[in-house]
Amino acid sequence: MPELPEVETVRRGLATLIIGKTVTAETHDTPKGFPNTITDVTSFLLGATITDVRRRAKVLIIDLSTDYSLVIHLKMTGQLVFVGETRFGAGHPNDSLVNLLPDSSTRVTLTFTDGTQLFFNDQRKFGWMKLMPTAEIENLPFMQRVGPEPLEETFTAEDFIVRFTRRARSTIKAALLDQSVVAGVGNIYADESLWGAKIHPSRRVATITDEEFTLLYQELREVMNLAIEKGGSSNSTYINAEGKKGSYMDFARVFRREGLECPRCGTVIEKSRVAGRGTHTCPVCQVL
Repeated sequence: MPELPEVETVRRGLATLIIGKTVTAETHDTPKGFPNTITDVTSFLLGATITDVRRRAKVLIIDLSTDYSLVIHLKMTGQLVFVGETRFGAGHPNDSLVNLLPDSSTRVTLTFTDGTQLFFNDQRKFGWMKLMPTAEIENLPFMQRVGPEPLEETFTAEDFIVRFTRRARSTIKAALLDQSVVAGVGNIYADESLWGAKIHPSRRVATITDEEFTLLYQELREVMNLAIEKGGSSNSTYINAEGKKGSYMDFARVFRREGLECPRCGTVIEKSRVAGRGTHTCPVCQVL
């Protein structure tokens, strides 16, 4: 599943392409990927103009002039491909990014009045595109549970520390991966930020000092911002809105570097399992 930087990369790319376009037609293959009624599509999607492209955690939101929005979860193999004067793709890097569309993986096609199109492709059919009133998005169970955005300017180190108080008995990595604590953090950036803060992923939250939490907050924001700048992680199945693989993994310090030297102390990086996920640590920099 994509992490926050990958989804933010998709959002930024689409925002430059589809805002201001008006939907003139929609087709889909099955209700699973497009669980919307004909009445809602006719009333609130067809003829609507795209006013914004937003992100909340790992979910994309396309706002419409009808006060409805398309809420999109790409899941494991989703893609969004814009075809117009220039072709732009974002998502799972299979041939659908470059082949003639629609193809066998296309679940939803939106056609705009200028003839350009947006395709939602998904090989494994786990993703979805739901049309709903914009005002009701915040009431979705997922939105009610998800924590604050770690890159928001208003989200301070103090706020970050408070979010972990109810997970005192958990390992710090499990707490970081908990979307109800902080939104959008996945395995790659958990490992990277913990290495940066010199905190072992298996340490219990209760043992971590405010000073360590402050450093972890800074490291998490730094690695996520760098990943967005670099277009996400090419290790994941996500590419940016220009169809190019993200380059963050070229700058990774610990993730997927087991057997290589730690760039800080030269010790060989180890891989283990923490919180049910493959975890990468330096045994010297990150003492348990």
